[in-house]
Amino acid sequence: MGAADNKKLVAEAFAAWARGAGDAFFNLLADDVRWTVIGSTPVSRTYASRAAFVEGAVKPLTAKLAGPIVPTVRDIIAEGDKVALQWDGRASGKNGAIYHQTYCWVMRFENGKVREGTAYLDTALIDQLWS
Repeated sequence: MGAADNKKLVAEAFAAWARGAGDAFFNLLADDVRWTVIGSTPVSRTYASRAAFVEGAVKPLTAKLAGPIVPTVRDIIAEGDKVALQWDGRASGKNGAIYHQTYCWVMRFENGKVREGTAYLDTALIDQLWS
């Protein structure tokens, strides 16, 4: 698979997520993906598997939200085995915090699966959900 194929996979997964299929993107992660969430938030660290990432970051974050994150893709850039994705996520925290996050995810693909990823985001917004 080439850059265009990987870009298409991400675009299709986010389109499905926007239609309500929240697992669409996470199904692209390899079982042993290495995923890093930057910063010093309660979910910031490097995860050594999809299960660890979902349990350690995705579920705790969504538990703090009043509803699902609604994604809007800004841009997808692909070159070689790398895909950079800029996207906005909108939701509200159960604590009343507004969660309008801008993400940049940089991912390395192998055989149609994300093998490595780094999530760059506004960590202060994450911290507000825990306060």
